[in-house]
Amino acid sequence: MWIYGRNPVLEALRAGRARRVLVARGVEGWLLKELERLGAPYTLVPRIELDTLLRTTHHQGIAAEVEDPPYASLEDALRLAASRKEPPLLVALDGVTDPRNYGAMIRSALALGAHGVVSEERRAAPLSPLALKASAGAALKLPVVKVKNLPRTLKALKEEGLWVYGLDVRGEKAPWELDYARPLVLVVGSEGEGMRRLVRETCDELFRIPIREEAESLNASVALGIALYQARLARGVG
Repeated sequence: MWIYGRNPVLEALRAGRARRVLVARGVEGWLLKELERLGAPYTLVPRIELDTLLRTTHHQGIAAEVEDPPYASLEDALRLAASRKEPPLLVALDGVTDPRNYGAMIRSALALGAHGVVSEERRAAPLSPLALKASAGAALKLPVVKVKNLPRTLKALKEEGLWVYGLDVRGEKAPWELDYARPLVLVVGSEGEGMRRLVRETCDELFRIPIREEAESLNASVALGIALYQARLARGVG
């Protein structure tokens, strides 16, 4: 699998996942110095060779061949929370199929203190090169989990003591009215349809982000970022 973009490639190198690296002739000198600092052998190629290989011109002049997408397990995410001595905070994505949104959500989850991102194998974007680039390398630092059945997984997490809060336009509560000290899963649905009925019925609380009427709705990635930041503030992390 080929990934591209400076942050994803550098993170793959730091994690020891890159098999080989291609760099377009003429890239900035700092990037080559960083590759040399990491001890990463690379091959200089014409930029058009990267364009053709990756089928995009938005590669920032660097690509790496890596192992298959680094999916983790729920246990990995819960262990991360335990290692930080924090109550678990997971993000569950129901039907998010846009790879840019998927990557951006992983990036927000990492930046705002979540311990993992969970989605279904079939009803979600894969951890593709485009998603990895949109995550700016975050997908290589945070447990990204794929499950066969999201409603069943949420029920299992509830049995383990986690509460499930769902972002929904019909939610009666605002983000600041929720208890974030609990072990939590924050659920976000797809852009168009929101959460599926079975997922919604699994939630302990439904909440919405109040916005001006003329705006109609928020991008799902933006909404998740707001909810995660509220959780971060409520847990006493600045």
